[in-house]
Amino acid sequence: MRSLSSLSRRPSPMLLLLLSPWSVWAQLSAAAASSGTPDTPECPEACACAPGGQANCSRRALPAVPAGLSRRVRALLLDHNRVRALPPGAFVGADTLLRLDLRENGLRWVHARAFWSLGALQQLDLSANQLEELAPGTFSPLRALRSLSLAGNRLARLEPAALGALPLLYALSLQDNELPALAPGLLAGLPALRALRLRGNPWVCGCALRPLCSWLRRHPRPAPEAETLLCVLPGRLTLRPLTALTDAAFSHCAQRLAPRD
Repeated sequence: MRSLSSLSRRPSPMLLLLLSPWSVWAQLSAAAASSGTPDTPECPEACACAPGGQANCSRRALPAVPAGLSRRVRALLLDHNRVRALPPGAFVGADTLLRLDLRENGLRWVHARAFWSLGALQQLDLSANQLEELAPGTFSPLRALRSLSLAGNRLARLEPAALGALPLLYALSLQDNELPALAPGLLAGLPALRALRLRGNPWVCGCALRPLCSWLRRHPRPAPEAETLLCVLPGRLTLRPLTALTDAAFSHCAQRLAPRD
């Protein structure tokens, strides 16, 4: 007959299960997580994912941002879909996302809190959409942003509050919009700006354009195409390069220049 000491050293499997339900549950949960259960998908449905965290959702006729984005997704390609609007929290769960491509979606509306979970985002492409305005605070959470393209939209005005202070923004594309001028102070919050694209806008060379003309003269390198930016109005300045307009051309204007950056 086995001694009591040997029994104490070798409890039955049933006794182990009764005594340690939490440890068994933890082991099962860990095994499920490592196998990739549907509760924690590593790739959004209807997308194709590649090693390195890229989710290719291009050209899928998607009407909205895929739900259940994983923290493993680093690049989300949503170009050439049908995402017409971005509601609040559109990218919840994707807080490690570095690149977001939303080109050519017919996008018309972006909520001010659409990007609030994307603090790590570095590249954002919203080009070739139908945006007419952007709410204050739209890009404020994107403190790590380095490249922003708004080219090919219908923006007639872009407020400084929409961009906010983006200390690392290196490249900004505003070309092919409907901007007659840039709001005073818009570029002041972009100290790292090295590439600015502005062609294809109907520049009205009145007092409202004075801050931009002054900025272009002080920063010739970020805007190498500045010499090709021409006035469309008023008549006496039609086809005049913006860089040719000195402070003397705005001597009749009462407004002050935006603070120098």
